[in-house]
Amino acid sequence: MKARIPNQGGNSQAAMMKKIQDMQNEMARIQEEVENSEFSASAGGGAVEVTVNGKHEVLSVNIQPEVVDPDDVEILSDMIIAATNEAIRKAADTMEQRMGNATSGLGLPAGLGF
Repeated sequence: MKARIPNQGGNSQAAMMKKIQDMQNEMARIQEEVENSEFSASAGGGAVEVTVNGKHEVLSVNIQPEVVDPDDVEILSDMIIAATNEAIRKAADTMEQRMGNATSGLGLPAGLGF
């Protein structure tokens, strides 16, 4: 026969469920905040700048007129791609970091965070 310890199980389970619900609410808030944020990156020493939002949608592309060479469009394309990828990386890294902070209080084993 196992000994039962009073007030164990139910209260700690309810506390854990509350903690999980609070974490889910915080994660939803963070996700919305990051998705509405803007992330910019440039390439070619600032010749091309791309801005994306946290949903990884391109919001703007700014190109300095002096880098537009009709005989070498390939380098311009490469700069646009580089700036876009870096801006998207910034958005993804911010989301990952903020979500990691939100789940750190749960004490989840490595790999089980969101």
